[in-house]
Amino acid sequence: MTLLVVDGANVVGSVPDGWWRDRAGAAVRLRERLRPIAAAGLPGLPPPLDVVLVVEGRAKGIGAAPGVSVVDAPGSGDDTIVDLVRDAGDPAVVVVTADRGLRERVTALGAGVLGPRSVR
Repeated sequence: MTLLVVDGANVVGSVPDGWWRDRAGAAVRLRERLRPIAAAGLPGLPPPLDVVLVVEGRAKGIGAAPGVSVVDAPGSGDDTIVDLVRDAGDPAVVVVTADRGLRERVTALGAGVLGPRSVR
C-alpha cells in the first residue's frame, strides 16, 4: 500500500480562496476531499492508499476522518513530513506538495512527489 503524505498548509495555500480567514476549516475541507482518494487512488497510484494529512499552526486539532489520518506537526510541517517519509520503512511513499525545498528533502529519501492539483 502506498503512503500518501499531504502537506496540508501547502495544498490549502495553493488556492487563494480565503483559507487564511479559517485555517482549521480549510484543513477540514481538504481532509474531506482526501477521503475518496484513499479508496479510489490517483492516476498512477492504485488504491487503496494510506493517506496522511499533515497540519500545522491554527489548522491543528481537526482530527482524523475515515480513510485519512491527520498528524498535528509539533513544529515545522516540513520537518514532520520528512520524519514520516524517513520512518515509513518499506511502503512506497508519495508526498503532495509544491514546496521546492520539501520536494528535494523527500526525494533524497526515495519518496515520489505530486503537486497540489493532484488532490484538489
